[in-house]
Amino acid sequence: MIEWSWQRAQDALPLLWDGFQITLLATVIGFFIAAALGLVIAVIRRSAPRWLSAPVYAVAEFIRLTPIVVQLLFVFALFPQFTPLSIGVTVLGVHYSSYMAEVYRAGIEEVPIGQWEAARALSLPAGRTWRAVILPQVLRNSLPALGNNAVSMFKDTPYLFTISVVELVTAAQTYGAAHFAYLEAFTLAGAFFLVASYPTSVLIRRLEKRLAR
Repeated sequence: MIEWSWQRAQDALPLLWDGFQITLLATVIGFFIAAALGLVIAVIRRSAPRWLSAPVYAVAEFIRLTPIVVQLLFVFALFPQFTPLSIGVTVLGVHYSSYMAEVYRAGIEEVPIGQWEAARALSLPAGRTWRAVILPQVLRNSLPALGNNAVSMFKDTPYLFTISVVELVTAAQTYGAAHFAYLEAFTLAGAFFLVASYPTSVLIRRLEKRLAR
């Protein structure tokens, strides 16, 4: 029977901490890429001519419906000149932008038609209508769902092991293989994920309830 060793757990912590920092970095940068690109996709789908919106929609659907592991391996093979981490962060961001675009699209649909009509009645330019009238409401309505996507992205970072990024789970695997201490390594890795994601999920739920009032 495998027994828990506090000494092995303590020895694993530095390597796991390094892996956790990579996981956090990939999540934060990937989230900002996804949030910005997803907003662009949603606006194009809502207001651009069909010759532009149709192919953007098709590409976004293709990205959303294909496995992220396949995308990681494809881009890694296609661009070997870039570092695995930069590829991983970019693919994470682009992949989740297709989900966030749907979140923004739902937020745009929730804006009352009267808001659009009022902007047209005031002869506001399209750019100002989006910046001053539509987007503030969309962002407010979309915040909880965007937060949930960020948590999902955080939990998907272990897929980066497929392109040799030493994130948290890969760090646990590496330590476990080197010291035959899988129990301690993976338990601590799970604890890292729990400590980081649970408070975030609680905050998102509270934010959702507050915005619903």
